[in-house]
Amino acid sequence: MPTSAAPRLFYGWIVVGASFAALVLIFGVAYSFSAFFRSLQGEFGASRAEVSLVFSLCGFVYMGLGPLTGSIADRVGPRWLVITGFVLLAGGLVAASNASSIRVLYLAYGLGVGFGVGCIYVPAIGAVQPWFIRRRALASGLASSGIGVGTVVLPLLAVALIDLSGWRRAFEILGWSVLLIGISAGFLLDNAPAKRGLAPDGDTGSGGTKPAQAPRGVTLREAIRTRAFWMLYLGCGAFSIGLFIPFVHLAPYARDHGLSEQTGVMLMGLIGAGSIAGRFSLAGIGDRIGRRGLLVAVYAVSCVCFLIWLASSHVIALATFALVFGTAYGVFVAVQPPLAMDFFGARNVSGIIGAIYTSAALAMLVGPPLAGLAFDLTRSYTLPIAISAALMAMALGCSIVLLKEGPRA
Repeated sequence: MPTSAAPRLFYGWIVVGASFAALVLIFGVAYSFSAFFRSLQGEFGASRAEVSLVFSLCGFVYMGLGPLTGSIADRVGPRWLVITGFVLLAGGLVAASNASSIRVLYLAYGLGVGFGVGCIYVPAIGAVQPWFIRRRALASGLASSGIGVGTVVLPLLAVALIDLSGWRRAFEILGWSVLLIGISAGFLLDNAPAKRGLAPDGDTGSGGTKPAQAPRGVTLREAIRTRAFWMLYLGCGAFSIGLFIPFVHLAPYARDHGLSEQTGVMLMGLIGAGSIAGRFSLAGIGDRIGRRGLLVAVYAVSCVCFLIWLASSHVIALATFALVFGTAYGVFVAVQPPLAMDFFGARNVSGIIGAIYTSAALAMLVGPPLAGLAFDLTRSYTLPIAISAALMAMALGCSIVLLKEGPRA
């Protein structure tokens, strides 16, 4: 007697898993930078502004590459682009382990790691979007939770490796590990469900699978002519100037207030833990109550968080800031790609996401170094934290405008 076959796992969830793994690796490496901060400052006799510029240059490159790598992924698929990115990322880390000066580190880490992450980030998160409609925010949240997991796990691993064998060996070990795991994840990525005879969410018509159809949506050129694009762009940029400052300066801030190196890294871990909670517990709410309203809440909560940081010096207050801000950050990262899909459709979604993220690239280039320069000049982080809170209030205004915008797809 024939038995019914077990239902096959919808390939969209495999893409979610591969994207999750890729984001664990790339942002785990990027946000481990704070664990190396003191070692690099001591090794090269550099100021906080100079060391911060290593991280900011890396972020500027990988965020700035978004429109290019996203558009390439839209046309030819993400797989080989992501694999190439992991080769570049690993090469940048190994080169950084042999840096003889801070300028060499700008090239090895800032450009090498930056180009590697740039080939991975937008193609990996963009690949998830065409596979889902009803559960798009949930799927995007699950994939982007890799950023939070990487932020929790890899900085702690980096501290252990630095304590065990020094910062140079730690960079080298991270490089080879990322290469081996990342290539495996890259092979599983795909952004074309129709070519597999599949429909979003695993739906089928009466005849089984649906035939391949061209994805609907607007071009990047059409998108940038809309007010919705510019509100997303300006809000993301204003928010991101402050967003990246804790990833570089929270651990040094904690040390300045008498807390240990381990406590500073623990605070970074709390940002990562909060971001995981935000993606899992809150991002999916956007599928039910609206992603635009969720973005408004993210910007409002983040503004309040920075005001809390401004008044904090003890571990409990700083931990509260890190956890709540991390939650808001997690929702922000999870909700941005689905919002781009909502407004502009699937046709050029990776390219449009990448274009929006160029605002974050510019923000990353100026935020952490200027915060470091402000500290070098005033011996305090008060001014950059206060300015960040004001800019997050500006982002809140942009998100309120978005509430009245309609889709362009």
